[in-house]
Amino acid sequence: MLFPAFLLGLISSFHCVGMCGPLAMALPVQHFSAAQKSVSIFLYHAGRIVTYTFLGVFFGILGRHIFIAGFQQWGSIILGSIVLIIVLFQKVVKTSYTPPFVQSYTDALHRIIRYLWGKHSTLSSFLLGMTNGLLPCGMVYFALAGALSSTTIVGSLLFMILFGAGTLPLMFSVHFAGTTYLSLSFRNKTRKLVPFFIASMGVLLILRGLNLGIPYISPFLGNETGRVISCH
Repeated sequence: MLFPAFLLGLISSFHCVGMCGPLAMALPVQHFSAAQKSVSIFLYHAGRIVTYTFLGVFFGILGRHIFIAGFQQWGSIILGSIVLIIVLFQKVVKTSYTPPFVQSYTDALHRIIRYLWGKHSTLSSFLLGMTNGLLPCGMVYFALAGALSSTTIVGSLLFMILFGAGTLPLMFSVHFAGTTYLSLSFRNKTRKLVPFFIASMGVLLILRGLNLGIPYISPFLGNETGRVISCH
């Protein structure tokens, strides 16, 4: 699941350019020297990945408990099915709905972002990145579904780190070269590929839960429930 994690991040970055690109390009680093600007941009994205890492640990612990409880197979199948249903729903309905509690959560994060925006320091850039990583994002949710399906906490942590790393090449290039080198047509065509890749992640999650014994694709997950070993 680790290579798909990086690939998901790489493809998601085209979505990120449209959603978070303006925020990233508008970082308050204009008054910095060239070196400080580079450090601030690096710290901003490092902050995002740190947040993804913490989320990976949390969902790794949750996934580990699911694995120990013996529900890993069904959990992976259910997650994969949910991913496919969401992709299909978005394709058919083509509208979005934001629940009130999500809107309140987003508004609270935006207040934090506005506060940090006026600090003009490298530390504030790092904290801005961490806060950005907490903003509601469908691509992050799909990545967390993959992290949750891991049988180990380290696996979940690595999944989210590699997902974040996959977003870096394009996001870094946005800072230093803008988006002019990527034609609007190319970006639109790439974004259209995102649902298909997410759907393939859903299929992979389902296959993973089927325990077909196929290395890397559908390995035998096993089960940690069973007989109790008593030592005398």
